Amino acid sequence: MDRQEIIADIVEILKTVRTIDPEKLNNITEETDFIADLNTPSTEMINIAAKVEQKFDIEFEDDDIDDLGSKVKDIVDLIIATKEKA
Repeated sequence: MDRQEIIADIVEILKTVRTIDPEKLNNITEETDFIADLNTPSTEMINIAAKVEQKFDIEFEDDDIDDLGSKVKDIVDLIIATKEKA
């Protein structure tokens, strides 16, 4: 699974988040910031992380979630690292 496929799956997840404007999901890149660009409440990030775990059949370490940055590339990197550990 390459990075673009992961981003496409993340966009599908973000479409289910009521607080994110669907129009903003059209041009997502690895540099897109969940909080600054998508106006995602920081509390919603935990729900997004849980949906990502479910979608990719992985489980993040609590420390990894605590240290997670707010850019799309941060969660892509975490998905890849978690899959490699499994």
